[in-house]
Amino acid sequence: MHGPRPTLEAVAAHAGVSRATVSRVVNGGAGVRKPLRDRVQASVAELGYVPNSAARSLVTRRTGAVAVVIAEPETRVFSDPFFAQQLRGISRELAACDTQLLLMLLEGRTDYDRIGRYLAGGHVDGALMFSLHRDDPLPSMASASGLPTVFGGRPGWPGAEDDPELLYVDTDNRGGARQAVEHLCRRGRRRIAVITGPLDQTSALDRFDGYLDALGVAEPDPALVAHGDFTAEGGERAMAELLDRSPGPDAVFAGNDLTATGALRTLRARGLRVPQDVAVVGYDDLEQAAWAEPALTTVRQDIQGMGRMMAELLLRRLGLGDTPGDGRPAPVVTPARLVVRDSG
Repeated sequence: MHGPRPTLEAVAAHAGVSRATVSRVVNGGAGVRKPLRDRVQASVAELGYVPNSAARSLVTRRTGAVAVVIAEPETRVFSDPFFAQQLRGISRELAACDTQLLLMLLEGRTDYDRIGRYLAGGHVDGALMFSLHRDDPLPSMASASGLPTVFGGRPGWPGAEDDPELLYVDTDNRGGARQAVEHLCRRGRRRIAVITGPLDQTSALDRFDGYLDALGVAEPDPALVAHGDFTAEGGERAMAELLDRSPGPDAVFAGNDLTATGALRTLRARGLRVPQDVAVVGYDDLEQAAWAEPALTTVRQDIQGMGRMMAELLLRRLGLGDTPGDGRPAPVVTPARLVVRDSG
């Protein structure tokens, strides 16, 4: 039978310090010398003391939780490995600071009211938001709640560029796409098509712009553009559209790896060889890219690392965790790098 749960007073008596000193140590307060802090932490471990989260919240005015809001439905989030990678990076960084992750998804427009109420209700200390679409109300909801917020992806809403407090983590989508299409040009491809992602997202728009940069044109050939939705099914449909036009492409740059795998399915179904007849390049370098048949040439971005950096920026804004370097947190744009395999 277990004994009574150890109290703050019991830890103080065991460590030979005051109750106030123990409280400052377990609640992350400053002003406690290292020898005393080490002594208290040793007593906490020996006695098995677990702080009362409700009482700690009254002292620290923190909930110990962060909302992760993904502006996509459940079916999309749990079928796309991109989100799993990003959530893994976020979760690991938050866990290292004893902070809980609360996942919130958007199935429909009515969910915005629910999320807005929750963010404004004092249930979390901050928010991480990504996969936002144009005219998404989430940024204004975050602002209205007063919560520190970090965004995944370049912000595309009006006025974002002029907000000195805005924090985000992105990759060089435009530069990565440019690398992909320039590679196809060097391989002698002349009719390079593109399957975009949803162009109401800045990541898809930046990749489309990188495609245009590499071709050196301001406007694309309409016959070489098909619109996808970052899903394999969308890639299948878009590739079929491109092949039904005449003359067909000899290469395609797909907005992400899932889109590229869908394009590969359609090409196989049409009896076309990759890369001999049509070269294919994707974007993300998900683990599945190396398993594709043929193995997918793609653009690598550090998805898990981007999730970790988002959480790190938020923790710094909250005054938690390690804060390497001087100065205030600033937006981060990570590099993208082409990975050449067999498909293009």
